[in-house]
Amino acid sequence: MRVALDSRDQLGEGPIWDGREGELLRVDIARGRVLGWSPSTGSAWSREHDGEVSAVVPRAHGRGRLLAIGHRILLDDGDRADVLATVEDDQPGNRFNDCKCDPQGRLWVGTMSKERAVGAAALYRLSPGAEIERVVAGTTISNGLAWSPAGDRMYFIDSTTQRVDVFDFDARTGAIADRRTFAEIDPLDGLPDGMTVDAEGGVWVCLFGGAAVRRYGVDGRLDAVIALPVTNPTSPAFGGSALRTLYVTSARHRLSAEQLRAEPLAGAVLAIEPGVAGLPGNRFAG
Repeated sequence: MRVALDSRDQLGEGPIWDGREGELLRVDIARGRVLGWSPSTGSAWSREHDGEVSAVVPRAHGRGRLLAIGHRILLDDGDRADVLATVEDDQPGNRFNDCKCDPQGRLWVGTMSKERAVGAAALYRLSPGAEIERVVAGTTISNGLAWSPAGDRMYFIDSTTQRVDVFDFDARTGAIADRRTFAEIDPLDGLPDGMTVDAEGGVWVCLFGGAAVRRYGVDGRLDAVIALPVTNPTSPAFGGSALRTLYVTSARHRLSAEQLRAEPLAGAVLAIEPGVAGLPGNRFAG
């Protein structure tokens, strides 16, 4: 494990490798920032937005990126930002949280209740050129999303359930079915947060409050635990030219001054060489 960026993000989240640009994208939700960093050149950039920016997703075609801000999905091309979808305007205690595209380029985005109101949030799907659809109702903190290498499984985390769930996934239609438990996490080990899948089908999960990232085999059995020098890792993503580096974002918000002195790397982007390659980050097809 090494420090990729001592960025001190307040709430670093949503890392995704943009292979076209050769850079790691991420957000700092608490500061409303979208950030990019190139490991090969060391160059970095940051753009601030009004509101809590919970995710950034590159496009497959054309300029710009999709952003999840508050209750809105925006297409931001640098000059203007167009609203593609809005949800839950009548629920001011909610906001968008994790957001990823499936291999076919449909956007999946969940909401979360800031007060952890049970069942107050949901998971949505936005297909290019279509209206946003609510797919899973009754969530509390919609979080990690990932797809199996074969594209026939979708993994999903609703953090307060202390589970990673799996659905059968229809790549043609985007339909999901047969939700079931893939892995359970003891609350004493932390809160399951962001997630990614490697090329062998292993499922990597960050444990917020647990100072670790875990790998589960395709059968849901715990395969590896990597201890981290930060209490609150948030989300993992494979990156680099060969997709063999696992980048992990982290958070420092809500840590006391004493805690921050004890873990000066809180909010950093960490890099791990796990000995397995990842899958390319999916882009929005619209």
